[in-house]
Amino acid sequence: MTVAPHTGQIVESATPAAAESARHFTWHSEKDTAAFARHLAAQPLLANAFLTLHGDLGAGKTTLVRHLLRALGVQGRIKSPTYAVVEPHEAPNLSIWHFDFYRFDDPREWEDAGFRDIFANPGLKVAEWPEKAAALTPPADLAIHIEAMDDTERKVTLHAHTAAGRALLQGL
Repeated sequence: MTVAPHTGQIVESATPAAAESARHFTWHSEKDTAAFARHLAAQPLLANAFLTLHGDLGAGKTTLVRHLLRALGVQGRIKSPTYAVVEPHEAPNLSIWHFDFYRFDDPREWEDAGFRDIFANPGLKVAEWPEKAAALTPPADLAIHIEAMDDTERKVTLHAHTAAGRALLQGL
């Protein structure tokens, strides 16, 4: 048996599409979080996007959502949906649903709550603790992973899972 000569790379490298589907940021303070939220809010495709937020308790997921909703023009009190599971919001020409699946014990609760209907309609959907709803949610356009380094600094990784997510990423 003879072995054919190998001329290609043995180690897999990131394809251009894969490289375009992830970005990394460091937020040194809450001002950086607010600035990121303003940049994200300025993206036209955000109006019908599904964003997922990942990170430990206290990482800054809800803080990011509050800054994002303010940047989109939401007025009044912005509550965490931890107990209600979903909080609807209205911004100028935009419906927004902020989900928090932290208290889900069974992914089927997503289906039982009728969230499929919300996801079938236009508007921005933002979900904290999406893993608690397992594979019942649609794929996130943009998954935002937040890691607390200390009281103020955050390491943030964004992963685009759809064409709309990649376009959002390019705009940031």
